[in-house]
Amino acid sequence: MTDITDVEPDTALDPTEAVDLLFRNLRSRRDGLRTREAQRRLVHVGSNQLRRQGGRTWPRELVRQFTHPLALLLWAAAGLALTVRIEPVAIAIVIVIVINATFAFAQERHAEKAVEALAAYMPLRAKVIRDGRKSEIDAVNLVPGDVLVIEEGDRISADARLFDGGIEVDMSALTGESMPTFRSADLVDTTVPVLHARELVFSGTTCTEGEARGVVFATGMHTELGRIAALSERVEHDESPLEHQVRRVAWLIALISVLMGAAFIPVATLGAGLSFVNAVIFAVGLLVGNVPEGLLPVITLALAIGVRGLARQGAVVKRLSAVETLGSTDVICTDKTGTLTENQMRVTVIATATGSHTFDGADPSARNDATLARVATAMAACNNADIDAQVATGDPTEIAMLTAAGALGVRLEPGQRQRERLRLFHFDPARKRMSTVDQNDAGVWAHTKGAPETVLPLCENELDADGHPQPLTLARRAALTNLVDTQARHGLRVLAVADRRLESDANPPDRDQVERDLTLLGLVAMIDPPRPEVPAAVADCHAAGIRIIIITGDHGLTAAAIAGQVGIILGEPTIVSGDELDQMSEATLDQLLAGPTELIFARSSPEAKLRIADALRATGHVVAMTGDGVNDAPALRRADIGVAMGRSGTDVAREAATMVLTDDNFATITVAVQAGRRVYDNIRKFILYIFAHATPEVAPFLVFALSGGAVPLPLTVLQLLAFDVGTETLPALALGREPAEPGLMQRPPRKRTESVIRLPMLLRAWLFLGVIAAALAIGGFFYVLLKAGWHPGDPTGPGTPLHHAYQQATTMTFFGMVAGQIGTAFAARTEHVSLKTVGVLSNPLLLWGIAFELALAAVIIYVPPVQTVLGTAALSPTMLALTIPYPFIVWGADELRRWLIRRTHRDR
Repeated sequence: MTDITDVEPDTALDPTEAVDLLFRNLRSRRDGLRTREAQRRLVHVGSNQLRRQGGRTWPRELVRQFTHPLALLLWAAAGLALTVRIEPVAIAIVIVIVINATFAFAQERHAEKAVEALAAYMPLRAKVIRDGRKSEIDAVNLVPGDVLVIEEGDRISADARLFDGGIEVDMSALTGESMPTFRSADLVDTTVPVLHARELVFSGTTCTEGEARGVVFATGMHTELGRIAALSERVEHDESPLEHQVRRVAWLIALISVLMGAAFIPVATLGAGLSFVNAVIFAVGLLVGNVPEGLLPVITLALAIGVRGLARQGAVVKRLSAVETLGSTDVICTDKTGTLTENQMRVTVIATATGSHTFDGADPSARNDATLARVATAMAACNNADIDAQVATGDPTEIAMLTAAGALGVRLEPGQRQRERLRLFHFDPARKRMSTVDQNDAGVWAHTKGAPETVLPLCENELDADGHPQPLTLARRAALTNLVDTQARHGLRVLAVADRRLESDANPPDRDQVERDLTLLGLVAMIDPPRPEVPAAVADCHAAGIRIIIITGDHGLTAAAIAGQVGIILGEPTIVSGDELDQMSEATLDQLLAGPTELIFARSSPEAKLRIADALRATGHVVAMTGDGVNDAPALRRADIGVAMGRSGTDVAREAATMVLTDDNFATITVAVQAGRRVYDNIRKFILYIFAHATPEVAPFLVFALSGGAVPLPLTVLQLLAFDVGTETLPALALGREPAEPGLMQRPPRKRTESVIRLPMLLRAWLFLGVIAAALAIGGFFYVLLKAGWHPGDPTGPGTPLHHAYQQATTMTFFGMVAGQIGTAFAARTEHVSLKTVGVLSNPLLLWGIAFELALAAVIIYVPPVQTVLGTAALSPTMLALTIPYPFIVWGADELRRWLIRRTHRDR
C-alpha cells in the first residue's frame, strides 16, 4: 500500500463519491490500514487535533496582572509618592508592582499548563481496524484512510464516510440541532451540503444509538469542526468562584485602604501636626501595608497543585475551581458496577429447565447439554464484545458471557458474528435489554438478553431438557422470580437469555416484532466482587458526614448485597425501583431524600439520575454524581461534580463530567474529596498568614501619625516593601503544600454558601496574631531607641547623634516582623488541633521557605550596599537575641487559644 503524500485530504477528495472509489482515492480498504502505513501518514498529515486559534494571549494576561485591584492600590501609592517628590519610594513601589505581576503571571501560566497537561491522562480514544483487527488508539493518531468503528456512546473523532451499518448522531456541536439525525451507509446524498449528507459523519459529533463503520477522509484542521475552529477566537479566561470571591475581597481591601489613606492625610496634618510630606508618607505606607500581594497567584497555584496531585492518584479534574467544590461535597450518588465493584464479571451459575448448573468451564458434561448449547449460542450472538489472545474489549458483562459461551464450545469470531448479524437492537436503558437478528446454518434467529423482569414477560415458552419449547406456566414464572431474588441477595447479577426462530425469507422486522413470543433459554448469574479498597473509603465518607446513595440499573437486592458488603448500608435499606420512582411525586421524592433512610435506587434510568440530582441540589446539597453512559451526560452536567468513568465510560460521559476517574474506582472519589478539603484548608491557611501581616505593617505608620511625628517612623516604606516582596512569598507558597490536618475527614462538609474568608479568620489574623506580632516589632524598635538615650521628639535624621541608633531601631522593627512572621507561619498551619499533632517538621517546604526568609533578612541587615538602599543597620548579638522568642510567643499564644477552644468544646 502506498502513501497519500501527494494530495490534501480536504481538497482532493469528494467524500460523497462511490464508496469503492473513495477507498481507492484514499488508498485504503475495508479491512483498514496497516499500522506502519498509518504511522507514515501521521508524519505527513499531522496529528488529529485542533490547533489553538486566536494568536498569542500572554500579553493580555500579563497586562491583567498590572490592573487587578491590589496592583492598582500600589499604583496609587506610587503616584502619591511621586506627587510629593519621594522618587526613590515611587520607583521602589513600581519595581514591586513589576515583580508581583511577573510572579503572578508566571504562576498562572504554570497553573494553566498544569491543567492542559491533564489531557495526557485521558486522551480521547477511537476504535479502528488496523492490521485487519479491531483495536483502540488515541484519537490524535487517526489518519485519512483509517476504518473507524463507531458504537453507541462514542464521540466521533474525525470526518468519515460510512460504508457499513447505521447510527443516530447528535450533530448539535456543528449544527445546533438538538435532535439526533440518522446516518447510514445505505443512504447516499450527492446534491446536498456536506453537513446534510446522510452517509457522512463528522468530528465532534456523538453517536447516540447503533453501530457502523466508516472510512476517515479528513482529520484535524481539515475537518468541518476544524474549519469552524479556524474562525473562532480563544475563549476568555473564566474566573472560578473562589477567584471571584477573593477578587471581591481585594477590591474591598483596596477601597478601605484608599479611604483610610485619604482620611488620615487631613487628620495627620491638621490633628497630629504632621507636615504634608510626612502625611503622604504615612498614606503611602498605609496603602502598601494593606496589599496582600501574593494572594491571587498563590491561590491559583494551590488549586493547580491540587489538580496535578489528584491526577497522579487517578482523578482527572478538568477545572481548577472544581477542587474547591470537591471539599464541600456532602452527597455522593454512585453506580454499583465497576465503581463499587471490580467490573470483572464472571459467570457462576446458569439456571435452565434442567436445573441450576454451577458454571465451570472445565466440566466436559456441560458441552453435551442441548439447552446449555442454545444458551451459549445466544450469549455469543447477542454480544458486541471481542476476545482474542491478547486482550478482551467491550462491556465486562458481555465479555463474561462470551467467555462462558466459549467454555461451552461456542466460539463466534467477530468477523463471522458481523457477517451473520442482520440487525442489532442496542441495549436500551428504558427496556433494559438488547436483541440481535442473526442468520446462520440453522436459519434466522432473534436473540435477546436483559433484565429478567423485562425479558420474562416477553417469553411464552421455556426450553426443556430435550431442547423442545414448553409453555411457561405461572408457577414456573414465580419460581424463576424467586430464583432471581435469591441470587440477587447473594450479590449476583442475573440476566435472562431468550431466542425465537424467524421466517428465513422475511426482512428483519422492527424491535417490537422481534422481542415477542420468545423462548426462555436460561438465567445467567454473574458475580462482580467488590473492590477491596472500597469499604475503607466508604467508612471515611460516613465519618466525614457524606451520604452515599446508590443509583444502579441492576437488581435492587444485588445492589443491596454489594452495599452491605462494602458498608454503605448497615441496616435494612429502602429500595426504590425505577417504576416506583417514575410514579413518585416531587414532594415525596424530596421527603425521601431528606430523611436519614439508606437509599438504593434500582433498575433506574439515566433520567432518574437527573431527577435525583435536581432534587438534591434544590435542597442545598453539594452533589457528586457518577456515570458512564450517553444518557448519563445530563445528570453529570447538572451535578456539582460530575464523575465519569475513564475506562468503561463513554466519550460523551467523560466530556460532560467535571472529573474523570482513570481507574473507575469509588475510593478515588473519596481521595478527591479529601484532597478538595485539604486544598481549601490550605487556601484559608495562607490567606490567614498573609492577612496577619497587615497589622504589623500598618502599626508603625499609626504610631508615627498618632504621635504627631514625636516618634520617628518605626519602619520605612522601602523596608516595608522588602518585607512584603522578599520574605513573605515563599512561606505562603509552602502553606499551600501543607499536609492534611488530623480529623479532616471527620468534619461535616462545609456549606455551599460558606465564604473562604470569614469574620473569625479576619479577627484571628488582624486582631490576634497581627496585634501580637505588631506589639513585638514595635517593642523592639523602642528598646533600641530608648537604650541609645532617645526621648520623644529628639531628632533622628541624617547627621544627628541618634541617626545610627534610629537605623538600628527600624532594622529591629523589620527583623521583629520577620520573626513574628515565622511564628505566624507555624500558627497558621493548624486551625483546630495542636501543631504537635500535625508535626513540626512535616512540611519541609515551609522549613526551606523560612530558611530562605532568614537568609534574605541577613542580606538586608548586614550587606552594606543593601543597607544603603533600604536604610538598615547591622544589629548587635543582643538585639538578635531579643528577637529569638518572638516566633515562639506568636505561635504559643495561638496554640493556647486553640487549646482553650478545644477545651471549651469538650466541656459542652
